[in-house]
Amino acid sequence: MIAIPMAKARYHYNIMLRPEPEGGYTALVPALPGCVTYGRTVDEARKMVKDAISGYIGSFEKHEELVPAPPC
Repeated sequence: MIAIPMAKARYHYNIMLRPEPEGGYTALVPALPGCVTYGRTVDEARKMVKDAISGYIGSFEKHEELVPAPPC
């Protein structure tokens, strides 16, 4: 689970780390469709997914759309 601090709320999103046959890990955020990234190590994938979540949410805020809340 990754915590992303935000000005209005603090959400916790579950992530999935999938090992890839060629090496490294794909990180997916099931609650945020299309929020996917990659890292060569588990630690790198976790750092990359934090950045991907921030960018994903930032795009919603920029376009004044509701940020998808994680499932309870």
